[in-house]
Amino acid sequence: MVSASASNVSAILLIFLSVISTSRVAFSGKFYQDFYITWGGDDHSKMLNNGELLTVSLDNVSGSAFESYNQYLYAKIDMQIKLVAGNSAGTVTTFYLSSTGSYHDEIDFEFLGNLSGDPYILHTNVFCQGKGNREQQFYLWFDPTADFHTYSILWNPQNIIFLVDGLPIRQFKNLESYGIPFPNYQPMRLYSSLWNADNWATRGGLVKIDWTQSPFTASYKNFNADGCIWSYGTSSCDSNSPNSNANKGAWYWEKLDYSDQGKMAWVQNNYMIYNYCTDTKRFPQGFAPECYLTNLP
Repeated sequence: MVSASASNVSAILLIFLSVISTSRVAFSGKFYQDFYITWGGDDHSKMLNNGELLTVSLDNVSGSAFESYNQYLYAKIDMQIKLVAGNSAGTVTTFYLSSTGSYHDEIDFEFLGNLSGDPYILHTNVFCQGKGNREQQFYLWFDPTADFHTYSILWNPQNIIFLVDGLPIRQFKNLESYGIPFPNYQPMRLYSSLWNADNWATRGGLVKIDWTQSPFTASYKNFNADGCIWSYGTSSCDSNSPNSNANKGAWYWEKLDYSDQGKMAWVQNNYMIYNYCTDTKRFPQGFAPECYLTNLP
């Protein structure tokens, strides 16, 4: 839960470390090379600056969305996003990996808008074989509407790590040996959208969208993906694929070391506002099994 106990010195130090980490990210590509618009058309989604900037917008006619051409079976994905400014109550901006079908896997970033002056809520979730209910929510330690910030998903055979400006905020470990599902056989595309969710997004749906403030716009730039690309039933990281070891890279083996665990603990101790692993009212019969195994290496 949120706490004011962390000192300003430690906060500044950790944010400084995250900036250093972010500076090592190698950005590449044009949006038109990696993505296509799936909802809203040219009126609501625009690729600008020779494909280096993508904007999505929402008004009372339509929202907007795009998705990647590539499918991945494990990847490190980075995207810089600047969220809807001002009164964004009722809006949700998404950035997530997902497969398809009723037993789909999914790794979610969702940004829940709020009234002017109130903080955004960063909502995360992991679906395995069609089952989610693994939500963790956070406030951010900066204004996500004032500038671009880097949001990253690291998904490899060992774990899933959610990062903000290089700072780990959440880890979902591969605990299949304990009978806990982990997304490791369904390839996923990258999706993003901006849509009307005022039936639940802000204060449980009590605050509705003020359409006089529309259009609402979020902006994206500096997409980067290091991943195992899935094509025609095979992965570029399979042992029989050309350059399979090079395609894996260091990200394929990455886990949180002691320093990273300390950074994640700082975020969770000071900025986490909801954790499915502690919600006794919602889960009176007991928590998900992974909640009892968080200290395993």
